[in-house]
Amino acid sequence: MKKQRHFSSYQKILARMIVYPVFAILLGLAVIYTAGYLMGAPDLSMDHQTVYYNQDGKEITSETKKEKKWVALKDMSPYIIDATIAIEDRRFFEHKGFDFKRIFGAIYKDIRTKSLKEGASTLTQQYARSMYLSTEKTWQRKLKEAFYTIRLEMFYSKKDILEGYLNTVYYGYGAYGADAASEVYFQKSVSELTLAEAAMIAGIPKGPTYYSPFNDEPRARKRQQLILHEMLKAKMIDPKSYTAAIDTPLKYAGKKQEEDVSNVHYFTDTVLREASSLLKLDRQAVQNGGFKIYTTLDEDAQKKLETTVKRTVPHDSEIELAVISMNPENGAIHALTGGKSHQQSQFNRAIDAKRMAGSSFKPFLYYAALNNGYNPTTMLSSKPTTFQLANGNTYEPGNYNGYYADKPITLAQALALSDNIYAVKTNLYLGVDKLPEVAKKFGFTSKLPAVPSLALGTAAVSLKEMVTGYGMLANGGHKITAHTIDKIVDAHGQTVYEAGFKHEKNILDPKKAFILTEMLTGIFDTSLNGYMSVTGSSIANKLSRPYAAKSGTTDSDSWMIGYSPDLVTGVWTGYDDNRAMNKVKEHTFAKEIWADFMESAHQKKPVHDFPVPKGVVAIPIDPETGERATPYCPSSRVMYFEKGTEPEDYCNIHHEREQKPEENEKGIFERWFDLLFG
Repeated sequence: MKKQRHFSSYQKILARMIVYPVFAILLGLAVIYTAGYLMGAPDLSMDHQTVYYNQDGKEITSETKKEKKWVALKDMSPYIIDATIAIEDRRFFEHKGFDFKRIFGAIYKDIRTKSLKEGASTLTQQYARSMYLSTEKTWQRKLKEAFYTIRLEMFYSKKDILEGYLNTVYYGYGAYGADAASEVYFQKSVSELTLAEAAMIAGIPKGPTYYSPFNDEPRARKRQQLILHEMLKAKMIDPKSYTAAIDTPLKYAGKKQEEDVSNVHYFTDTVLREASSLLKLDRQAVQNGGFKIYTTLDEDAQKKLETTVKRTVPHDSEIELAVISMNPENGAIHALTGGKSHQQSQFNRAIDAKRMAGSSFKPFLYYAALNNGYNPTTMLSSKPTTFQLANGNTYEPGNYNGYYADKPITLAQALALSDNIYAVKTNLYLGVDKLPEVAKKFGFTSKLPAVPSLALGTAAVSLKEMVTGYGMLANGGHKITAHTIDKIVDAHGQTVYEAGFKHEKNILDPKKAFILTEMLTGIFDTSLNGYMSVTGSSIANKLSRPYAAKSGTTDSDSWMIGYSPDLVTGVWTGYDDNRAMNKVKEHTFAKEIWADFMESAHQKKPVHDFPVPKGVVAIPIDPETGERATPYCPSSRVMYFEKGTEPEDYCNIHHEREQKPEENEKGIFERWFDLLFG
């Protein structure tokens, strides 16, 4: 009797373990279905697509043009319909939104393989996700997806859902919907797709980058063959059609289109990322949220940038690049490219890549030096040096090509010639902890190790950080945040974000920022030539107005960053795999792009000099001695100093007898006039 009671209690426990969960599931489903019914039919309007506008309020010529076209199911090739169903949802016309057979099959396979790779989303679920939700994998999102899936199945026919899916799913390269994809990949409408073409396109949504034939044709071809096999198994096609499609070579439109596709997509990708952060929404939710996003894009500057890049870098070269051009006053990005071709690679090197900056990092070191007693005439010796470090190690940097002055040189000349010995000496004098501290003031968030070599730009940083830092020098020292969005308006016409530029207080000393800016103009001034030519000499003849700039070179990176009072632009070139740039020409691309773009971008702008702040004085200096120039010095350069720190002594090594006969014919007043105003 006792044993029977014990068995009975087990039965009750087992019954509860089964009944309660089943009851909870049924109750949950009842609640979901009731709520779905009460919420009504979800909107299938294509007006949900977010649109981007340039700084003039005009719609940006981008992927949004293709996204708005809706094609009826009857006007599509039957092959794209069958291929999509075969690979994405074989039981689409049988289930009610959820394919429980596939769900349990996927769970079993995941358990057996100890992975979470199997998915069981139906076309309805995918449509709900692409139209209304983000792609983040959270329980909250899954619950919302279930609600939308139920509502779609409850209020719309299978034909409506399938038509909606094929008009909204993303196929890569800015193509939303099968018709846009047909244009991008094959330059034809969706009604004209052959079986082989339709099977290729149907395979892309699972991974728009991974399965795109533009990115990896062999992989895309394998998926196409899988889809054709599934269609054969489902008796959607016969063996003869299957074999013919397998053997059909595909002629893509990509090679022809590549020349016409604008790299403005790198800019709109950056906008989308920024909007996602500002609105705290997933990127897909932003794309499908019906927002109007007013950006900082100057389309004229963007076109000039793209033209310059195509003209400078050979199409068949594997070298990559990134460019950012912004307003230094407020950080608004006017033009941007993250690579040679967005169609070939969507990786945005302007924002996401981190590379060694080389000597282009030196201005941040010399700003710290100006804050610690240096001025443009501070002299340090340039010669081969082995540095004994505090930890007992030694460090032996070298100058480019092993050239040295073998005597003291000024800070102004060290910067113009990019002398590495001067930079490392300065970093050690300041203390290696100082440079990372100062760099943070310029907006750097990348990890900057406190080591002597940081003076030579050995830390990996982003182009965005570098351009922002140079922008602060250009604007006299106030903080800026690089941005691409001015305003966001939601689908109901409400402004949900507005940048509203506010002039930040100065983080840098305006006088020191100006003095450093003036020294940076020296890379184009041949009066600062020394043991080698100034680093900007190769492009100086292209420039028609004052610019401050610095180049940087490592074995695998080439940088050129500089600014006028109106615009700051940074260029990086290199190989994605960090291989060395062995050809001399490869190291010239960054400078050439920078010079040509800056000149074209400034064509309609008046010439502005960098404004001189109060408390700064201008003195003609002999570059060789760092002392005040006399009429007898063979060359001189006007340098700027904080009042009270300017040199007092005049150059005494250049005398009248050293001048050329024709120079001696000029009177002393005439020579002074030439020196000051020539």
